[in-house]
Amino acid sequence: MAARGSRTALLRLLGRRDVASGRSAPRRRCSGAPVRAPLAGRSYADLYALSVRDPDAFWGSVAEDKLTWSRAFERVKDCDVERGRIGWFLGGQLNVSVNCLDVHVARHPDRVALIWEKDEPGTEVRVTYRDLLETTCRLANALKRHGIRKGDRVAIYMPVSPMAVAAMLACARIGAVHMVVFAGFSSEALAGRVQDAQCKALITCDQGVRGGRVINLKATVDAAVKSCPSVQHVFVARRTGDRVPPGKLDVPLEEAMAKEPAECVPEAMGSEEPLFMLYTSGSTGKPKGIVHTQAGYLLYAALTHQYVFDYHAGDVFGCVADIGWVTGHSYVVYGPLCNGATTVLFESTPVYPDPGRYWETVQRLGINQFYGAPTAIRLLLKYDDSWVKKYDRSSLKTLGSVGEPINREAWEWFYHVVGESRCPLVDTWWQTETGGVCIAPRPSEEGAEIRAAMAMRPFFGIQPSLMGDKNYGLSLVITGNDVSGALCISQPWPGMARTIYRDHDRFVDAYFKPYPGHYFTGDGAYRTVEGYYQITGRMDDVINISGHRLGTAEIEDVLDEHPEVPEAAVIGISHDIKGEVPFAFVVLKENDSLDQKAVLEELRSLVATKIARYAVPDHFLVVKRLPKTRSGKIMRRILRKVAMGESENLGDVSTLDDPSAVTEVIQAFIWKGGKK
Repeated sequence: MAARGSRTALLRLLGRRDVASGRSAPRRRCSGAPVRAPLAGRSYADLYALSVRDPDAFWGSVAEDKLTWSRAFERVKDCDVERGRIGWFLGGQLNVSVNCLDVHVARHPDRVALIWEKDEPGTEVRVTYRDLLETTCRLANALKRHGIRKGDRVAIYMPVSPMAVAAMLACARIGAVHMVVFAGFSSEALAGRVQDAQCKALITCDQGVRGGRVINLKATVDAAVKSCPSVQHVFVARRTGDRVPPGKLDVPLEEAMAKEPAECVPEAMGSEEPLFMLYTSGSTGKPKGIVHTQAGYLLYAALTHQYVFDYHAGDVFGCVADIGWVTGHSYVVYGPLCNGATTVLFESTPVYPDPGRYWETVQRLGINQFYGAPTAIRLLLKYDDSWVKKYDRSSLKTLGSVGEPINREAWEWFYHVVGESRCPLVDTWWQTETGGVCIAPRPSEEGAEIRAAMAMRPFFGIQPSLMGDKNYGLSLVITGNDVSGALCISQPWPGMARTIYRDHDRFVDAYFKPYPGHYFTGDGAYRTVEGYYQITGRMDDVINISGHRLGTAEIEDVLDEHPEVPEAAVIGISHDIKGEVPFAFVVLKENDSLDQKAVLEELRSLVATKIARYAVPDHFLVVKRLPKTRSGKIMRRILRKVAMGESENLGDVSTLDDPSAVTEVIQAFIWKGGKK
């Protein structure tokens, strides 16, 4: 624990009453109203300075106050960053499901925990904390009856639904490690993840429903488990109720749960025992099983949810991410539920049954915070603003974007049209590996500026460093402002990943060896004159043009400013003289009278004016759409292959949302003559 003197000082700073000293002096409030003490009323500058100067005192106090422990922790942290050894709240024990359910049932059992926004508008289902706890306990007991024990891995291949959330929490309750796979991955992709994790059971549904389409999830699972000998049981929940062919491993989930009691004694879990694994694809090689642990992850997810989005008790929090991605873990499930929030589960798509779906949902459910992906915003940009304005969005208080840097045009539309120029828009930067938001415009001093399309400020405990090229084998920290470099984080924080499952050497090599003593994010960033952070894109998306280093995201932002360009992607290709040159894939709005040649000339002029002449792409290719993963990220690796004339060897395409998009890009490339 922190020393008594430092802890007493912290309690004064954080606003708790101290009998000896009375109330601490009032300060400028930090935006992001707390759910509980101890951060009440303190300035962002004070809290941030404390969190990086004395992380033991800061995080120790917050963990004591915000989490319910079955055994108090003895040491706040023990970390060796160079070896990738991270430990927080050592000696402590707790149960994540207790912190997300039982503590709230004890206070307000009938508060709505989940609003399941099903595929068909107007058919939402509300689930109280009491009901969710009962479902979780019955499911947990069913898992135990079928031999699932603490430490076993359980795969979850389900659409966004209350049963999927209960499955995650049931695993947490008995100490099993859940591994959610997005319910759109192929049987091969699912099997690869299940095999690597050595899952003992798999939980799925008969079918999924999305965008008016029925997806045969059970058929995908049946094909996958044929090559997964570790799987002993396949629990099948009902979504549509349609008959699906039974398998020899099948266990009808609802029937199994009906036989179980509505109470399940929670397993006491050590702070550093695994909570879940989530596979994330690298640019090469097999997907990585990122491991997150119990206390540190939960605390960080809850605190970022509270402060980044200015969450208040009673708010309806609308994160429209799928639970198959880390955003769904942190900001659909664990962060909101730990804070006792009402969280929305969005099963559908942004354009079903029409492009007004998001905003009709906001009106009907009274959503206060809306958190979505730039990809979806850019998609909706293509439609008339009337699809937004026909719905009442007065309930909205905060907007957020997640998944990739948002371009300026999308940011402006999101802020002015959707948010009516009154809702703070937080462009959040974080990763699967970080567990939660690391850089965002909020928290901040109350009323502090927010700049368009910029992440801006580090969260508590996050100490960004910009690193330059190595000199004599040593990494150089770039000091001062108005500078760019590789974005690293120079000290550990509770929410960060602990390892790659069964491959800790890969974990160290990827994140800690490139810049010893620092966590390497893989992203580049620019620190402005004022000290704000602008994410410039992946370091492998940095082009070196005749000695000029330029992030592809910078060029994309300029191209996206053109009113006829809803989306663009830029990659670097080799050049005999310049080393590399930009190649731009551009999506144009549907307009029969559009003069493509004139638009491309305007784009060249825009880039030359906004950045520099050397940044103008040497090659433009107009395409109908860009190939993306199911989480909405553009697959630039594939675009690079196409641009280099290597489309016959695209590598792993299992994460593609729609492979036909790649075919369209290849055809456009060939139609143009195959010229780069």
